[in-house]
Order: sequence, then structure tokens, then C-alpha cells
Amino acid sequence: MFGASNDLASHVQHARVAVIGGGIAGLVAALECAKVGSRVTVFEASDCLGGTIASARIAGADVDLTAEGFPESATAVRALADELGLGDVVVSTRVGDTWIAGLPSGAAPLPRETLVGIPQNPWDESVRRIIGWSGAWRAYVDRLRPPLTIGRERSLGRLVRSRMGDRVLDRMVAPLSLGVYGIHPDEVDVDAAAPGLSAALTRTASLGAAVADLRVGMPSDPALLSIRGGVASLVTALEERLANLEADLRTGERAASITADRGRWRVASEAAGGAEPGRDRGPEIFDAVIVATPEAESRRLLAPVVPRLGSGAAESTPLELVTLVLESPELDAATPGDAERTGSRAAAFTVYPVPGTHRATGLLALSRRHPELAEATGGHVLRVSFGTRGARPATEGLDDAEAFALAVAEASALLGIDAGRVRLLGANRWRAELPRPASAIGRAEVNAAARHAVAGVAGLGVAGAWLSGPGLAQVVLDAREEADRVRRTILWGDAAIG
Repeated sequence: MFGASNDLASHVQHARVAVIGGGIAGLVAALECAKVGSRVTVFEASDCLGGTIASARIAGADVDLTAEGFPESATAVRALADELGLGDVVVSTRVGDTWIAGLPSGAAPLPRETLVGIPQNPWDESVRRIIGWSGAWRAYVDRLRPPLTIGRERSLGRLVRSRMGDRVLDRMVAPLSLGVYGIHPDEVDVDAAAPGLSAALTRTASLGAAVADLRVGMPSDPALLSIRGGVASLVTALEERLANLEADLRTGERAASITADRGRWRVASEAAGGAEPGRDRGPEIFDAVIVATPEAESRRLLAPVVPRLGSGAAESTPLELVTLVLESPELDAATPGDAERTGSRAAAFTVYPVPGTHRATGLLALSRRHPELAEATGGHVLRVSFGTRGARPATEGLDDAEAFALAVAEASALLGIDAGRVRLLGANRWRAELPRPASAIGRAEVNAAARHAVAGVAGLGVAGAWLSGPGLAQVVLDAREEADRVRRTILWGDAAIG
């Protein structure tokens, strides 16, 4: 028995594993394999690692361009930070308030007694401020409808519209859905966006009561964890740890194809666009392959070796994030256009507009969540987002100066300040095609089918935001679990290639 265990350990330690894609999913999967002794090669087509986890130097400070934190409940990310020696620089902040802009009466805070924008009490003054008296009366009909009319509606938009009316949908739910998921509530799966809501609706007989039921025990202002110096430091730490474990990290090198080769895998690679010439290599043999690229590229690589993968379309949502460092006396106010009423000069906040009222889809006050950014840059750090499913970003086709000017104008409009009194200290723009969110109707079935098909092939794995969901917490946890599953197939061969 002891000898058999040693043989298994030796097999894993001498296994060659190819990880295709050097984003956060690929790096985490690579670490899981490398730290047990497997010889890991990472293929990354771009000239740098990290994928959608990125930072840039703006106005003298390193600023996260995308993810800048993770939920306190994200134990997998916290464990990763500890493992990489970053545990001492994990810091806590608050998510802060969400504001809705583009309302007839001006921006207003979204009540915290909501779930994905659905209010538990339409008569609450803070709700009426957003939807008006007529909207409150219509939403109250939800409580008068007989239980027999309650069905299991899959579309979040249709559910809210039928129960509480258009005002709640358009002014409370849609701004969050478009700002957070990039899709309209009509396309959002109720069970994915708000697990348990359908059951609670059946149990309590009204949507408002269902929201109240699910909110029991939820924190009013949940904590958000981050890393001092930026979440992008995770990528740097992963790269360093993998280098110490003698992983072969190849940037500017694209995996052209993977093919089965007598119980192992043949990976052919080539120099990616912009890489130095002469980098093409002959095919290499690996014991396992983990594909951690965006959906379209993953399907291209996997389709020839996973016949049951199917031809599911790789859908995406265009996104552009413009990070601004601004100086303005009005930005010292606490919240969008309402500093005097709220009286909290340091409160963190996010702003989402009513659809059709602004060209931007959202704004995050980064330096309110991370005050050290204000100290380092000497200004207010804001992230303005553009683009949703079916609507290309308003910044598309603009040069940098034009895009920055538009972002400043949109930020000023969303915050209710005078754009003429704003001075731009620095800016950056980041573009991506994000995967169709896991909350979209039908997405869970597509992802489950893809996972099932790949899991049936020994030594083959797939990870990434298109399967796990875009949040850092989901991506890290999923990549760890998939790498563990692939390691088991190396050990036990519980599936067969082909």
C-alpha cells in the first residue's frame, strides 16, 4: 500500500500539465498543479499575465482597473492571498450605498431593504422617492394578488413587471441589472440572480414579502475585502510563486491546437501577434491540459477533442471602463447631488442610471472605498462604465482624449456636478468582451453541458469566467476545483480520452 501511494505521488509529480490562458483562472489552476510537483507550462497569447485582473499607473498611483475587491465570504480568495503571503495586506472596506440617477426628481439612494433592486415595502419613503406615488400604488397590487396567480416565472424582468409594475422595473431593477450584469432584467434568470426568491414568493404570497423573507440576516452594508496596493498584486504574487515552482510561463505564445496522442495530449503553439519572430515551437506532449481562455477560444480548442461539447455560441457583452482622477470642489460632497441631506462626507457609493437617461451604464467611486487612492493621486478616483448587451460602448470609435472627455461629462451628469469646474488629473481606458453572465436565462444549462462534456475526457479541464461567473471569488474557487479534478484524473484515469 505504501509503495502504491509513493508511485501515485511520483506520477503526479512527474506529470506535465499545460494550462492554456494566463488570466487569473489559468494562474490559479497552474498553481494548484505546480505546488504538488507537476511540471506546468502556461501559454498566454498576450504579452502579460492576469487577463481581466489589471492595474495601471494613473496620476502617480497604481489603480485597479477592474476588480478592486471581493466579498468577505470569498474564502477561496482570502485563502489564496494567505497562501501567496498577502494575508497581512488584506484590508476591509464597505460596499457603500447604491444611487439611481436619471430620475425626474434627481438622483436618489436605492433603499437597502431591496433585493436585486426589488423593494420589500413600496410605501417606504425612500422607495416612493424613486417610483412616485403612482408607482407605489401599482407596486402595492403585488400584495393584493391572490396566491393562485403566483407561478414560477423564470425571467426577472417579467416577474417584476407582472407583480410590481414598470416603475419598479425601470427605475430600480433595470439600472442594477444593466450596470452589474450588462443585460436587461428580461434576460436575467430569477433563480441565478436571487436564489430562493421563487420559493419565497410561493411561500409568502407576494414579491415584497418574499424579499423581506430573504433579507433576514443579511448585513445592511456588507464588508468588501481588498488588498493594500491593489487586487492586481495577486497576479504578481502568482507569477512569482509559479516561477519559484519552476513553472514555464510563456507570454506572447498562443496555443494553436490540442489533440489526443495515445492517452496523452499534444499541444501545438505559435507566436501570437506582436510577439518576436521565431517563437513557434513544435508540438509538445502533456499528461493533462486545462483550458482557461475566453469562451470563443475555449470552444475552438476543445471542439475537436470533445465531440459532445456542442456548438453553443460564444456570447459576450462589450464593456469599456474609464478610470478617472478628478479634482473638483463639488466632488468633496458626500453623495451624488445630495451631500447636505445625507451628511456623510466619506461614504462609499455606486451610481447606476435609469436606462436611456445617460450614455454611461454606471459609476463607482473608487477612492471612497479606498481612501489611500485619494491620498496617492491628490484627487477623486472614479470608474465610469460603458456598454451593455446589444449596445456597444459609447466610447467605441473615440480616441483617448474624446473618450476621457465623454467619461468626465457622464461622471459629472451622474453626480450632478458642474463639468466646467472639474479638472482631469489622469485617466485610463480598459476594454473587453465579457462572457454572457451566468445569471442569463439558459446560461446555466449551457455551462453545465460544457462542463459535463469536458469532464468525460481524462486529463482535460476547462475553467474561466464564462463558466464560473465573472466575480473574482467565483473564478478562483472554480479554477481550484477544476485543477483538483484534473489532478485526480491524472492519478486514477477515471475518464477516457476520446
